[in-house]
Amino acid sequence: MFRRSPFSQRLSPRSRAIVKKVLTGNNGIEARRLALDHLDQAFDLTPDALHSRFVLTAPALAAQAAQGALRDASLEPRKIDAVIVSTCTGYLCPGLTSYLGERLPLRPDVLTFDLVGQGCGAALPNLRAAEALLTAGRCRHILSVCVEVCSAALYFDDDPGVLISACLFGDGAGAAIVSQAPNGKRGIEWRASSSLLDPRDRDALRFEQRDGFLRNILRPQVPMLAAQMAPRVLDDALARAGLERSRITGWVLHPGGRDVLSALRESLGLRPDDVRCSEAVLREFGNVSSASVYFVLQAALADGVPRGVWWLSSFGAGFSCHGALLAVE
Repeated sequence: MFRRSPFSQRLSPRSRAIVKKVLTGNNGIEARRLALDHLDQAFDLTPDALHSRFVLTAPALAAQAAQGALRDASLEPRKIDAVIVSTCTGYLCPGLTSYLGERLPLRPDVLTFDLVGQGCGAALPNLRAAEALLTAGRCRHILSVCVEVCSAALYFDDDPGVLISACLFGDGAGAAIVSQAPNGKRGIEWRASSSLLDPRDRDALRFEQRDGFLRNILRPQVPMLAAQMAPRVLDDALARAGLERSRITGWVLHPGGRDVLSALRESLGLRPDDVRCSEAVLREFGNVSSASVYFVLQAALADGVPRGVWWLSSFGAGFSCHGALLAVE
């Protein structure tokens, strides 16, 4: 499909070779999901077409994920006191919380928070905001949603990072119910969290606006940056919780890409088996940006990862890295 698209012919021979290598080579991805009726729609790339794709698809994906989370928690939508939605692949005003409140439906007095611009790492700041609302005693049940329509942010030019981005990202949404008293199938308790932000590396991973399009910048140093930050975030969270690293029985890591997972494995001293759930999500769905860690957490819960303390971690625009210790029954 890419070879037949008009964008293929506009690229240099070197760029076409990069796309072929990434799409057909061993990059850890075997399939991606794009919210399109037909694959050739992926190459309908005008600002209006891309925005329409986000408007049509993001609320539907977010609602589908939210309904699944509510069902798993045996909770009715009217019990939700606050909803937090994160995205970076499109912009709506009013935000996605308005559309989600209508589709579920949620109570008219529900607290709504639309978080944008945090890229692939957004799930953890989203969940930390939910934790703060619970700790403050303002809410009993919070709906946390991350939704990304990466096919609404496709861009092609001769920059290798832009081309690799177009070959890695898929569409998807993830959701969780965060409650003072969980009543789901398995108990997951939030123990401690930590984050790092280094604006000096902001330009390594970000969106920019060009001619009315979102253009993803992806620099080669991203795996190294993630690998440098990840152990520091983990050590800080362990210190806050008063736990030894040996207590961790499960690893839920954002599958940013094959090279990213390899760098994280090395910097954290993990075994291949520790990242199997992240690798499985990458293989089946590609990089689903902020929703990815929800996919990995769900895979870990279904995979028989031993109960105990799990490490949930994401990274993304900023450059930022986040993590949380979860006690999983």
